[in-house]
Amino acid sequence: MALSFGNAFVKVDLHGLTQEEAVKVIDKAIAAAGPTTYHLQLIHGYNRGTALRSMIYDEYRYHEKVKRIMPGDNPGVTVLVLRELY
Repeated sequence: MALSFGNAFVKVDLHGLTQEEAVKVIDKAIAAAGPTTYHLQLIHGYNRGTALRSMIYDEYRYHEKVKRIMPGDNPGVTVLVLRELY
């Protein structure tokens, strides 16, 4: 698990985590996101990450800080949009 903060697009590596562990990491990332953080890129992987991807959609679809959820630039990434760029 790796978190990289300090910019508008934060990457969160969820490889090797269980769903319960991933929820804790994602919740921590959402809580730590500052006013300049627009997207959380959740890197869950493609082959074994599909369970995490499904969990992300189910768990964060109606989260108060998540504006929308969208697929990343490849099937192993899901993006939580916290703020719109414009």
